[in-house]
Amino acid sequence: MNSHLTPYLHMQADTLPEVTISEHLGVRSLHLSSDAIQGSMRMAMPDQIELEYVQQMMMWLLFLQEPRHVVQLGLGAAALTKFCYRQFPRSRVTAVELNPHVIHACHQHFRLPDNDERLQVLNMDALDFVHDTARQGSIDVMQVDLYDAAAEAPALSSRAFYQACADCLTAEGILTVNLFGNAQNYAANCDANLAALQDAFDAVVWLPLVHDANTVVMAFKQAPVVDFEVLYQRATEIRLQMKLPAAKWVNGLKAWMQQQC
Repeated sequence: MNSHLTPYLHMQADTLPEVTISEHLGVRSLHLSSDAIQGSMRMAMPDQIELEYVQQMMMWLLFLQEPRHVVQLGLGAAALTKFCYRQFPRSRVTAVELNPHVIHACHQHFRLPDNDERLQVLNMDALDFVHDTARQGSIDVMQVDLYDAAAEAPALSSRAFYQACADCLTAEGILTVNLFGNAQNYAANCDANLAALQDAFDAVVWLPLVHDANTVVMAFKQAPVVDFEVLYQRATEIRLQMKLPAAKWVNGLKAWMQQQC
């Protein structure tokens, strides 16, 4: 990664970190007051998902093909938001981001489209979003990637938070969440998040760790019937249609199930 970070916006409030942009080998990345990458975009393919763990956040596609409403909590570099907006033309896509500087940077540097009848990028607290009772039972897929500038642990991770996320989902809704942390607290934070998710959801599975310390977890409102032959067939469709390495996800889920036996 290019160590030179160009300040994009000055702080307008003490609680909001400064947004910086870096570029290296054709990949543009977003940072919040540190070298930690909060999201990336390959400039030659702006609507594809660059980072492997962000690709894994789409593994709900193995079980659900045509969501009516997809929500991202935490905009990052808008990779998930753009991908869902382009790939599902009949779906509503909502992204929730607390920091307005991140939203502005995504419009200016990461080709985030303007809001329209299908796309809503909301400048608000994710906790307020999920606790709005008007949203209960209305979301098919929720993707959670919430970190502050330090990126030491998920910004929201309590059982109450995950229960509120579950309440927002439809009966067959699915949540994916990225669990990341520094070397000192990663295992403890991961275990605590998994326990909270297992309290709030009917079934919880996760893929092997990738990158420095990213574990992507998938939580089901109702436990699915798992047929690996069907999942591999679906993975082939996803690879051909969306250029995502979905067979690796099936391999990871299969390995996870074998470990649980």
